[in-house]
Amino acid sequence: MDRQLLGIDLGTSACKVAVFDEGGRVLAQANEAYQVYYPEKGWAEQDADEWWHAICRAIRTVLGKEEVRADRICGIGVDGQSWSAIPVDREGHALYRTPIWMDTRARDICDRVKEQVGEDEIFRIAGNDFLPSYTTPKMLWFQEERPEIFEKTDKFLQSNSYIVMKLTGIMSQDLSQGYGIHFFDMKKLSYDSELAGKLGLSTDLVPELYRCDEVVGTVTPEAAALTGLKIGTPVVAGGLDAACGTLGAGVCRPGQTQEQGGQAGGMSICTDQALAHKKLILSPHVVPGFWLLQGGSVGGGGALKWFRQELGKGLSFDELTEEAEKIPAGSEGLVFLPYMAGERSPIWNPDAKGVFYGLSFDKTRGHMIRSVLEGVAFSLEHNLRTAAETGIRVDTLNAMGGAANSRLWTQIKADVTGKTIRVPASDTATTLGAVLLAGVGCGVYRDYEEAVSRTIRVTRVQEPDPSNHEKYQKSMELYLQLYEDLKGTFSKYS
Repeated sequence: MDRQLLGIDLGTSACKVAVFDEGGRVLAQANEAYQVYYPEKGWAEQDADEWWHAICRAIRTVLGKEEVRADRICGIGVDGQSWSAIPVDREGHALYRTPIWMDTRARDICDRVKEQVGEDEIFRIAGNDFLPSYTTPKMLWFQEERPEIFEKTDKFLQSNSYIVMKLTGIMSQDLSQGYGIHFFDMKKLSYDSELAGKLGLSTDLVPELYRCDEVVGTVTPEAAALTGLKIGTPVVAGGLDAACGTLGAGVCRPGQTQEQGGQAGGMSICTDQALAHKKLILSPHVVPGFWLLQGGSVGGGGALKWFRQELGKGLSFDELTEEAEKIPAGSEGLVFLPYMAGERSPIWNPDAKGVFYGLSFDKTRGHMIRSVLEGVAFSLEHNLRTAAETGIRVDTLNAMGGAANSRLWTQIKADVTGKTIRVPASDTATTLGAVLLAGVGCGVYRDYEEAVSRTIRVTRVQEPDPSNHEKYQKSMELYLQLYEDLKGTFSKYS
């Protein structure tokens, strides 16, 4: 009987559920959207139960496909967006909507904690700066601003661990998502109770740690009734969406690098050491024994999605990029800063704003579209330049996400960075990464080398154009200078 694996990808705007065979072929997939709430300035929340209901619908959809059989699914992997802080009681009920990765409500808390506890002390243990987007400041926000919720909270869960709990009834914390918790020791891969105490928290507020490919439990009768899954199907702990996408793009050895083109942008460089940089993000890889030095930017595919909704209604993404393709590299001086919801690495400025610079009567919509594509590529290059300060060298990028389907956008990124870009099956990279965790954890694959070799195929390779790369150096310097010139204005008029 052919074995099948089910992956759940819990993104920011929607979940994706897909079933794969052992060779990495997609047998069925389904998407379900849910809402982001913005109740106050700087706040961005989602309802964990809305995630679960969407996932149940998507699972039922894929199980209804002819090639999929619930009794053939031998393992389930779940990946999720970063830096959730879902307060749940002892029975696992979510007590409040979770602030998500875009949420910056805890800015004042971060400033105070860094002064009281010591910024360097926190960084030494966590390998990450103490910033409002992370999980820990959000836990402290609940403690200070919603004490009635905090008192009822048994554990704070991550996005994927909440879904794993709904499937199995067991609360878990996978290693790759530990980086959002500042009393998680990045080198030892364990909780540091002393630092937790200094922060005014306790390790009792977070679940037991699990390897990403470790089986946490099996599908309960209650979850089976809601989803159609078979009772007793194994579920692994899963991991961070960016890390699963990195694995699903074929990055499982030191030096390999993933370039992300989903709603958000960024990159992940695989290392065999916990190499930290205060302007970047360090997390354990979902592949045991490795870490990921990451750059996570707000302006990925979401920037083009915004442009299409507001200025390109009625046009497909392909039609938008066809207009952009007619414009020369550099957009004839038009530069876009893609800071549409503040910006994460490497500037970490929640006040940063999206900007078009260089508009004039001779500029067309095509110029604006191309400048959006280029601005996202500049944010990628900014992160790569910052990573190079640690001594890491990157020559080739493995692309993933919907943006990788665009030959133009991929070529722009290659030209801006000067790197070769390899494109595997990009649309399913993140879900495939979650599935590979389940496959290794449940014994379908011997190890990650086998899992990657059996499932991941490069569909095309795009080399940088040297002449365009030279042109983009000038545009890149303008991009960097614009932010430096405007950052005071961003803060003053935020």
